[in-house]
Amino acid sequence: MEPFAEVPLFEVGDGGPSWINSGPLSEAEDRLVYMNFMKSHCCYDAIPTSSKLVVFDTTLEVKKAFFALVANGVRAAPLWDSKLQVFVGMLTITDFINILQRYYTSPLVQIYELEEHKIETWRGQKILNTPTYDAIRHFPILCSLFDAVYSLLKHKIHRLPVIDPLSGNVLHILTHKRILKFLYIFGSLLPKPRFLQKRIQEVAIGTFKEIATVLISATVYDALSVFVERRVSALPVVDQKGKVVALYSRFDVINLAAQKSYNNLNMSMQEALASRSCSMEGVLKCYPYETLQTIIDRIAKAEVHRLVLVDSKDVVQGIVSLSDLLQALILNPAGIHAFLSCLPGHILNTCSVINTCA
Repeated sequence: MEPFAEVPLFEVGDGGPSWINSGPLSEAEDRLVYMNFMKSHCCYDAIPTSSKLVVFDTTLEVKKAFFALVANGVRAAPLWDSKLQVFVGMLTITDFINILQRYYTSPLVQIYELEEHKIETWRGQKILNTPTYDAIRHFPILCSLFDAVYSLLKHKIHRLPVIDPLSGNVLHILTHKRILKFLYIFGSLLPKPRFLQKRIQEVAIGTFKEIATVLISATVYDALSVFVERRVSALPVVDQKGKVVALYSRFDVINLAAQKSYNNLNMSMQEALASRSCSMEGVLKCYPYETLQTIIDRIAKAEVHRLVLVDSKDVVQGIVSLSDLLQALILNPAGIHAFLSCLPGHILNTCSVINTCA
């Protein structure tokens, strides 16, 4: 693999980072702009001025923990072991889905494991997706955003805890959405790469084969099984003709806790969609003839995690996610495919990750 080009210079002022190089760039140079920008900035730069971080003690009951996620509008929380006085992992929506999918039997049978157990009980049974503290304590706030993107995509996870190396405290949970928003905000100050004007069908960004979907007549339990088996974050809900009519995401599942309806997973997808909050993200679509720039604008402005790629009849053709965009904008110019390769040795691999996929 060829060495990376020299990192262009940026300066950080009151208005944030800005490009200080002058003169037009060649096509070979401008495709490296976003990659170099992310290498030039650390995770701390992407942390918002004000944000919410919820931390759970491992002695908390699992049910109360999931209710707290809903009440605070967050999708994950670091876990604190008061006996060991360390962070030992994270609790995510994926854990809630795994519990429901594993132990649900019928609407008449209470899910005892959810109602009665504490988080530490689940960790002892290795049900929750919560690794040891060693997996997270070395994730520094000064790790580059480039390394963060690589780690997220390489390990197929959706969040990275930003750790204070001195205190060991979790400062922020960094996500695909936050990284893309940071790039989108300050990207207006950078030269626009020419590849942004290419159409989706040209650059082949997204997932186009074996798309995981769920019929609107299927049950919620069917959807949970697909989440677990396919390890996807959202499912296009389709009718008998394959036309997308809704999108059901992992975040929709946590609202079963808010509605206390997790004991009735036999309800149809149509019933589940009708009962969910109106604030949930709907179906945002894109088309093969649209440009990469158009797709980025739509996802960033709507603050969603993915677009459903459809044809002229709204039949599902693929999914374009935040992971796909970060791969295209940041890693492709570096000659790296996160799912297939290892990070080159000349890049400082200082980031550790929490293995959670919610």
